[in-house]
Amino acid sequence: MTKTFATAQGRDTTARRRALLGAWAAAAAGTSLLAACGGDGGGGSPAPATPVALACDESLKTAFKPNADTTVTLVKAFKQGDVLTLSGAASGTKAASDVCLVKLMVGPGHPGPADAPSTSAGIGIEVWLPAQAKWNNRVRVLGGGGWAGGSAISSLTAIGGLNAATLAASEGSVTAVTDTGHTVSGTGSFAMNPDGSINTTLWKDFSERGIHEMAVKTKALATGFFLSAPKYSYWDGCSTGGRQGHKEAQANPADFDGILAGAPAFNWTKFITAELYPQVVMQRDLGGVPLTPAQLALVSAAAVSACDTQLNGQHDGYVSDPAQCRYDPTQDASVLCTASGGTNATAACVSTVQAQAFNKIWYGQTADGSVPSPAADVGYNLYPASNQLWYGLTRGTALNGLAGSANGVPAPFTIASDTVALSLQDARYATPGFVNATGNGADRWKTLTYAELANASAQGVALQASFANINTDNPDLTAFRDRGGKMLMYHGLADVLIPPQGSINYYTRASNVVGGYAAAQQFYRLFMVPGMGHCSGVGSANGVAGVSPAANPPLPAPNQLFNVLVDWVENGRAPETIVVETADKAVSRPLCLYPKKLAYVGGDVKAAASYACR
Repeated sequence: MTKTFATAQGRDTTARRRALLGAWAAAAAGTSLLAACGGDGGGGSPAPATPVALACDESLKTAFKPNADTTVTLVKAFKQGDVLTLSGAASGTKAASDVCLVKLMVGPGHPGPADAPSTSAGIGIEVWLPAQAKWNNRVRVLGGGGWAGGSAISSLTAIGGLNAATLAASEGSVTAVTDTGHTVSGTGSFAMNPDGSINTTLWKDFSERGIHEMAVKTKALATGFFLSAPKYSYWDGCSTGGRQGHKEAQANPADFDGILAGAPAFNWTKFITAELYPQVVMQRDLGGVPLTPAQLALVSAAAVSACDTQLNGQHDGYVSDPAQCRYDPTQDASVLCTASGGTNATAACVSTVQAQAFNKIWYGQTADGSVPSPAADVGYNLYPASNQLWYGLTRGTALNGLAGSANGVPAPFTIASDTVALSLQDARYATPGFVNATGNGADRWKTLTYAELANASAQGVALQASFANINTDNPDLTAFRDRGGKMLMYHGLADVLIPPQGSINYYTRASNVVGGYAAAQQFYRLFMVPGMGHCSGVGSANGVAGVSPAANPPLPAPNQLFNVLVDWVENGRAPETIVVETADKAVSRPLCLYPKKLAYVGGDVKAAASYACR
């Protein structure tokens, strides 16, 4: 099986390399990229032109012109040991080897007033090229986060992709990042025109065109710089980057051989609207008084300690299987205030109404704020239940990101309030950081009823054509499969921002399109990571002191999952399990290929060999 895969992959790579070189030569015709070697001296046909490699200097600005919309805005060579800085404060990071920075602008952008967030010169792309001797014949582009954007990528005076720079210099891949067509940082203001209408151009650049242009232009630059097409091209992204990876597989399946997609932000308007639900619960049920950090920690700790023995009979310090955790704080005297019939007399105690708010936050958004008893349904469903609009965060996950506050003032996740404002086409529903000529954000989200938030969710779905299908929830990946692509998806079971059930839901729907899980696993594999937060790190709250140890789950090491993907793409070794460790290597456990789950089979509870995937 491995030999057949390798042979087919080799044929595919050769064909793509020839096609890319041909396309590159055609695009570069008439520029200084291809220099003729001279005629035959006898008046006959001139000798074939000899390709001349792109140089890391000002000549590249005219030599690289793949189309009329693409402009090279900056070229900068860094020598080994140089600080990776263009101007301003030093980054503190030195180049591990020689590397070349190329900044591109891909138009046409979106015209408008100079101070409007929706005005754009185009898609900013930052490409890093290693030295010829260092190149590993791979392209590895990196996905963005949140709304992406940010002036650092398209600015001439700053380095945006420091991670991309260090990867290019250390591992030898050609790397790239993009601002996806806007320079606004931290808000979705770019997606609304000054008159309040939908900016369909920048929605398109953000959703799809920016990442596709990055893929195409990065591979073309690599080919022109090294006079050889990359053998393998990879996408590596989490959160928004995970959504972007799936968008590439859906819309541009030929762009990448391998895609690593973590905690994908697909189902965008559904789950992001639901991210505002915890704040709306506190507005509607608790009179706008947020749960305190101490209350969030107390109840989450109780949930962890109630459910962290389910795997091996011992307290792990995090919940291994949220689907089986039915903890109900309304029935837990240890967290309920004495006035509510409990035994907790501390300032962190919760009333019965507050305890029920936790159940609502864990269950997920409903149209009327209702929530079933956890004994019947904890919200961890393969498909949303009839009364669920979307999933909530899992029990035991730290809640301060979505249910947070600052000095008693509600602190919503602003991407959620921005998305509601964009879906309702009314900037006032956003927080004040959202800027628009019709009026800036005015925290009107606080007035939303459960029904009105449900309407915002429905509007987000209805506007998908205008939002360039930002939900990225098309389950048909057959074109990506048929061209030989491989995709590895992972998601933390204690993700503090994106409910992991959404990834399971999409993976199941995509599997159904191709005939079930076994068929999907030939090219698309999912691994859930117990205890992990958003993209990396620990997302679990600590359990009850003196009962459970501090949350310290075994987690993927840096680059571990990417290396697994490379091994699958280049060597045909599809991962069945992935053994992960704690930072001190004291505890190891296997991650299981979904839909299998981890089971304890006996032995040292800290050793991976004591567990099996079933």
